[in-house]
Amino acid sequence: MFGIENYLGFILAAILLNVTPGTDSMYIITRSMSQGQTAGFYSVLGITSGILVHTLLAAFGLSVLLASSPLAFTLVKYIGASYLCYLGFKMLTSKQTPLLASNAHDEKKMATAQSLDRWQIYKQGVITNTFNPKVALFFLAFFPQFINPSYTNSMLSFLILGLTFATTGFIWCSCLALLASKFSENLRKNPTIEVILNRISGVIFIGMGIKLLTEKG
Repeated sequence: MFGIENYLGFILAAILLNVTPGTDSMYIITRSMSQGQTAGFYSVLGITSGILVHTLLAAFGLSVLLASSPLAFTLVKYIGASYLCYLGFKMLTSKQTPLLASNAHDEKKMATAQSLDRWQIYKQGVITNTFNPKVALFFLAFFPQFINPSYTNSMLSFLILGLTFATTGFIWCSCLALLASKFSENLRKNPTIEVILNRISGVIFIGMGIKLLTEKG
């Protein structure tokens, strides 16, 4: 159907690949442990949106550019690695914000800040995943194995497989975010430990950036 062969096999493979620890999993776990369940959920939404971006790029053939051009691959890799290091540096140097507002005005300001934080976390997840060229190359190598080469509308096949992969990933990553946030819930109630968790998260982000920087196409 729609040029897809062994769709059930693809779903099983997608689940296995999603549960395999990677940069996306580490990003979500780190966010969830240091900033809580809401931050983890918006990280999941961001990462999932990034997967959809890669799906569209693969469907329209733009990901082939990364596979065929070392310059394009290196450029995207450097952008992604630099951004991860930037996020890590921000978490290492950020100051702790008060957990309780003292009056209605402060409560309004806090609500606005929380709304902005959620948008920032979501946006960071999108950028982190989108500028990981290894994801684009993976899609190009993995998806065609389940597409009939004689099917004329392979774009549709790519879109369906990408949506399936994004759905399985969203379910798994949501579970990760929930478990990680619950695990660290009591720790985050202590302001000192909360700061330490943020610092650890910053170091992990920088480490992920350096790891991405050393990846080869």
